[in-house]
Amino acid sequence: MKRLYFLYALLGCLLAAPLSALPAAAAEEVIISGSTTVLPVMQKAGEAFMAANPGIFLAISGGGSGSGIKALNEGLCQIAMSSRDIKSSEADEGKAKGVNAVRTPIAVDALLPVVHKDNPVKNLSMDQLRDIYAGKISNWKDVGGKDGNIVVISRDSSSGTYETWNELIMRKEKVAASALLQASNGAVAQAVSKNPRAIGYIGFGYMNDSLKKINVDGVEATALTALSKTWPIARELYVFTNGAPSGAVKRLIDYLLDPQKGQKNVAEAGFIPLPKK
Repeated sequence: MKRLYFLYALLGCLLAAPLSALPAAAAEEVIISGSTTVLPVMQKAGEAFMAANPGIFLAISGGGSGSGIKALNEGLCQIAMSSRDIKSSEADEGKAKGVNAVRTPIAVDALLPVVHKDNPVKNLSMDQLRDIYAGKISNWKDVGGKDGNIVVISRDSSSGTYETWNELIMRKEKVAASALLQASNGAVAQAVSKNPRAIGYIGFGYMNDSLKKINVDGVEATALTALSKTWPIARELYVFTNGAPSGAVKRLIDYLLDPQKGQKNVAEAGFIPLPKK
């Protein structure tokens, strides 16, 4: 009888409770992981997407492009964010596990060399950037700055941004062992903003008033120069899915590609929308 009374009492409480106090139907979850460069775009677009699609919940985290692709291959996420293309070894690893990584560009990025706002240097050549990061140029006076050691700040090797820098700037040179490695664009921006002798590189959307962007070979990084490829360190930003996107994943990617929705969020996050077709 006591048990029956308890059940009646519980039922009475549920019937008396306002509808807003009752548990909502479980939302469909989409797990997204990877590039810290793409992260602010996904966060900005994801917030608006979830507001328009209350039945879908997005779980978004960074960790680096390589980490995101690895998570996709291991079935730990439905979308991998990446600031570089997938490597053949990663694609092969995925195929061995039944994963067919499909790439979708969602934005354009201009990778920016940055210094402290009080640094007088305004322009560096590709060769000078390479030599600074290789440790062959170690004093600012050798590139038109004040006398003082250059503090080189780089991304860690799991970063797609690091790999883009290696491919487009370093080529066959190695980043000096003395470089200070950071795990995210935000960490690089913060480190450079606090050190008048530092140089780093960040995604376009991470530029702020505490930093000064450096022209490369006389070209300024803008949305126009990135889209026209006259900026020498331009790249696309991607999401990868296992096969052609479907269901909630497709709805999110369609949103990201919509010129009036996700592409506006790309611009709001400080990055460059895809060129109009």
